[in-house]
Amino acid sequence: MKKADLAIIRRLTVIRLLNAGLLKLSFWYTRIFGVVTHLGKPISLSIEPTTACNLGCPECPSGLKQFTRATGKMDLIFHKEILRQVKHHVFYINYYFQGEPFLHPQFLELVREAKKNNIYTSTSTNAHFITKDKAKEIVTSGLDRLIISIDGLTQATYEQYRVNGQLDKVIEGSKFLVSAKKELNINTPHLIFQFLAVKPNEHEIPAVFTLAKELNIDEVRIKTAQLYDYKMGNPLMPEQEQYSRYELDKNGQYKLKGDQGNHCWRMWSGAVFTWNGLVVPCCFDKDAKHVIGDLNRQGFEEIWKSNKYRNFRKAVFSKRKEIDICQNCSEGTKVFSE
Repeated sequence: MKKADLAIIRRLTVIRLLNAGLLKLSFWYTRIFGVVTHLGKPISLSIEPTTACNLGCPECPSGLKQFTRATGKMDLIFHKEILRQVKHHVFYINYYFQGEPFLHPQFLELVREAKKNNIYTSTSTNAHFITKDKAKEIVTSGLDRLIISIDGLTQATYEQYRVNGQLDKVIEGSKFLVSAKKELNINTPHLIFQFLAVKPNEHEIPAVFTLAKELNIDEVRIKTAQLYDYKMGNPLMPEQEQYSRYELDKNGQYKLKGDQGNHCWRMWSGAVFTWNGLVVPCCFDKDAKHVIGDLNRQGFEEIWKSNKYRNFRKAVFSKRKEIDICQNCSEGTKVFSE
């Protein structure tokens, strides 16, 4: 078992463990008997620090400024209230949904507050704002896991997807983090190079493992790209089929690999909060089109047990392929990971 996994397990209290058991039991009861039954409360959350982003990635509505919802940043007092409501059952928070977290000027305050409640914390960054001093702040904040997007190993390759980005800043920020961990003698955050596999960069995949080893990055993950326009092919679709989320069907069009099926563990185990307190079912609802509740008006437990949430879960278990945000979702499909 990896050290990072052990760190998550250490956040389990008796109450959190019993709650997780109820979730798993009710999920499998639903799958086996076909009667939608939900017990327990979420064990994980994705909380959006901000929708703002400095890049313009071609498959990202945040970078392309295509959101219909407002841009902003999470209020610290509001965040404390959220934690008060969920701290007894949630033991993992990913401080990321859309946007670049470090554009929130008090982002690490969110992390510190979660750590006070013994919650494992993670985030994802394009690493453009990690200076030497910021790296030390990150390390001392208690952040457990930091995913660094590095989608190319030359500037020419990198900028084809990370539009307006600078690879040298990603490398520099990564070095600062490794150095800060060593200097402060702190083994967190667990650093992950995440490489989004697309056609312009797939030839560089072997080299990212070499670079990570040279820099003392803890882990490398190759991620398949979600493409919005894929049925007739896409210039970003990798040529190596193992790195693609899609495959050709018998009609000569591309489709999502595998059969998703009418089920989704995410509907049982977690939820997503936007920066301004909207509750959406999962991270594929990027523009918050399926708002289930508003934390400014309702308590989270009321939202979690509401008829609206219950009906959405039922829809996923009966007609998942008809739900727009589920049609391009990798949950339950055969996608490559390394």
